[in-house]
Amino acid sequence: MSTATAHHDPLLIAGKSYQSRLLVGTGKYKDMDETARAIEASGAEIVTVAVRRTNLGQNPGEPNILDVLPPERYTILPNTAGCYDVETAVRTCRLARELLDGHNLVKLEVLGDEKTLFPDVMATLKAAEILVREGFEIMVYTNDDPIVARQLEEIGCIAVMPLAAPIGSGLGIRNPLNILTIVENAKVPVLVDAGVGTASDASEAMELGCDGVLMNTAIAAAKNPVLMASAMRKAIEAGREAFLAGRMPAKRFASASSPIEGLFF
Repeated sequence: MSTATAHHDPLLIAGKSYQSRLLVGTGKYKDMDETARAIEASGAEIVTVAVRRTNLGQNPGEPNILDVLPPERYTILPNTAGCYDVETAVRTCRLARELLDGHNLVKLEVLGDEKTLFPDVMATLKAAEILVREGFEIMVYTNDDPIVARQLEEIGCIAVMPLAAPIGSGLGIRNPLNILTIVENAKVPVLVDAGVGTASDASEAMELGCDGVLMNTAIAAAKNPVLMASAMRKAIEAGREAFLAGRMPAKRFASASSPIEGLFF
């Protein structure tokens, strides 16, 4: 693929085209001004918001995140962070749809416990079934199990989002082979969600063939969140271009950059 083509390589989510393959969260910033500046620097077009922790209009008189992230500019992706059972997750998605005037695109996560924040896979599958029946377009947070990823796709989730490492850990991609297997078998977008710590982690995810990366803590917890957001933007772009270009085969021994045939002496 040529460089010109790579620059016109959109991410398709729920029938809509996005130029940025970086999705970002809105938590853990010191204030809304820093949130807005970091997200601007990231180039992200899809921004995820924890419905249970962020005011989207359900608390009149309090600062509304939509004032600094207007829906006409960003695709707001409400998520079910903080939900530990099927009923709470489903109810949160319904509330988000009501607050956002019929918005059906949601990020589903049903957590197993507060210490690890690993997904409760059985509850996630059950919640996904209910929400798909109700017309939601679900981007789903899950573990890095290729079988579970396939089951979520078969249920009707429009994107599968395996963790790279525990949420907020910054450990990077702990199991690249599982991520690669999910990518190779999926017919829907695959986005790494959770565990990214720095730009090289984001680039690695893209080089594996992931369609995008969602992150929050890696940017918000950096010493300079705005600068890190800019770094992540470049890393995503570089990783995607490297994937499209096709890396050279890894070799055990050296291979001369210049051919030795035809030397003059």
